[in-house]
Amino acid sequence: MSKGLFVGMVTLDLIYLVEQLPNRNQKIVAIDALTSAGGPATNAAVAFQHLENQVVVMGAIGTHPTAHLIVTELQEWGVAIADLAPTRTESPPVSSILVTRSTGERAVVSINAVKFQIGREQIPPNVLAGVDVVLVDGHQMEIGAAIAKQASGGSAKQASGGSAQSAQDQKIPVVMDGGSWKPGFETVLPWVDYAICSANFYPPGCKTTQEVMNYLSKFGIEHIAVTNGGDAIALLSHGESGSIQVPHVPIIDTLGAGDIFHGAFCHFILQTNFKQALVQSAQIAARACQFFGTRQWMRPTSV
Repeated sequence: MSKGLFVGMVTLDLIYLVEQLPNRNQKIVAIDALTSAGGPATNAAVAFQHLENQVVVMGAIGTHPTAHLIVTELQEWGVAIADLAPTRTESPPVSSILVTRSTGERAVVSINAVKFQIGREQIPPNVLAGVDVVLVDGHQMEIGAAIAKQASGGSAKQASGGSAQSAQDQKIPVVMDGGSWKPGFETVLPWVDYAICSANFYPPGCKTTQEVMNYLSKFGIEHIAVTNGGDAIALLSHGESGSIQVPHVPIIDTLGAGDIFHGAFCHFILQTNFKQALVQSAQIAARACQFFGTRQWMRPTSV
């Protein structure tokens, strides 16, 4: 059993399954609805825990009544919490999500963690004790950069001049969830071992997947993957390019598929090589897409 620390956004997700998105000034009735904790790091943490690991999710939650819903749901899945804002009375971010039944596509309205940024002085002591892998999603940028630096032993893989620290020498591997580019991500990149990005991740000046890989490589990141929904995953590992086909399955809901992919990757990368970890993670994410919501695929009754 491994232990992971997942740093980033924690939200309350209100998820609705609908036949179609509403038109202007239209009211619709949902087919189904779910409430769960959400956010990239949070969904990834639940998936990692489900794969028979221990996990701590680090984010800003607080004491608002909404926060109690988040905490209760995460406790149901065995996820431990390191609350960066334990006395905050404001509501944590809430997301409203509409999933179209015929396509599995989701539309999301939310306030991300921009208003909930926490300084590194709030990092609990000894938070990396016993941790085998760290995931950073970029929504708590200062915290994420500090944790990633600490996990990597404080010796950055500089783009110029400095020599890269080998994976064997690093204390804890750092995985980056690159869902989309966020200002300040450049402070995290020097400490990243595995960059797993979506097709919507475009650093400044980048317009293509190859440009994204070139950009990340300049920070000394040796293992890079770019997912693209149902299309092939592009990868770059030790300078060698490749691609991985993803399973084609009946799609019910794509919500959180990327997050679940990241959580599975953190599990598999501790057991196998980069390419095989991507293959196995894609299988997990494909399974999740066959169920409504981000949790149903893990329940014992799901077949």
